[in-house]
Amino acid sequence: MSLEEASRQLEAAIHDARVSFDCILLEELDRAHTNAITARAAVDAAENALRAELEKKAEAKRGSAD
Repeated sequence: MSLEEASRQLEAAIHDARVSFDCILLEELDRAHTNAITARAAVDAAENALRAELEKKAEAKRGSAD
């Protein structure tokens, strides 16, 4: 994963959260729930991508210190 992937996942989360919000206003609660879940999954994927990038940078820093 990469920072580009983290960014893409966060954009997807924003979209899904907005759809969920709109569905709540329209009282389409099943669809709102589904989009809230997919928004959460996208946030989790973004967090994993960021963590992997941080670990990669920390490893590279440790490697250059040797």
